[in-house]
Amino acid sequence: MRRTRILNFLAAALCAVALHSVARAQGAASSPDSAQVLSKFIANETAFQRAFTSYAFRRDAVIQSVGMGGQVTGEYHRVSRISFDPQGAQQEKVLQMPIPTLAPSQTDIDDLNTIQLYVLEAAKLGQYDFKYVGTEKVDELNTYVFDVAPRVAPNPKKTKDRFFEGRVWIDDQDFQLVKARGKAVPAGKEAFPVFDYYREHDGRYWVPSYVFADDQLVLGNGDVLRVRMRVKYTDYEAPKPKTE
Repeated sequence: MRRTRILNFLAAALCAVALHSVARAQGAASSPDSAQVLSKFIANETAFQRAFTSYAFRRDAVIQSVGMGGQVTGEYHRVSRISFDPQGAQQEKVLQMPIPTLAPSQTDIDDLNTIQLYVLEAAKLGQYDFKYVGTEKVDELNTYVFDVAPRVAPNPKKTKDRFFEGRVWIDDQDFQLVKARGKAVPAGKEAFPVFDYYREHDGRYWVPSYVFADDQLVLGNGDVLRVRMRVKYTDYEAPKPKTE
């Protein structure tokens, strides 16, 4: 009788420890509301990016190589007016482009129009894994924080698709992305900097505002190159609200 009680007690204790361990693991990886947050974020971010194709704006992009003493050794500077055609395809009118002394790759230029504009493209949101990190104050905003990575690591030999890998901050009221830090992947034979990305509220949506990077890149031949990047989005022309 006593032996049975002891065995029952040990079994109950082990069960309690196991349940506690599972609860701790689940609590560390997610929040009780994280699935709901993600659902709202995906819906609102998709709606924003769809509406954003009615906008026009000025983009001022500078990519620089920086030498040992901090001096600029090469520069690519391109000022453009960005808009979208009726089908949502991006159009660019170059306003200013001094003769470059640095030649970014085509992938760098493509990233300006995708990763560094949206961070997470709406059409690819379902291809990401989101891991809840917690909550954080960003200026006066309360945000949910998630680590983000593609569910399947893209193979640069088989696809030209580009993805974001890093951390995102989502506003707890509008459920839109307001800040991000990370890099574009895959790298392949190229190297890409870690960048910081910010949005600002235009009265309706959180629109791209500023991108900055200052990173040491290890090139394929082993050389180290310091790259600095700055992208500003200004002079927005938003669609006028429809009147009844």
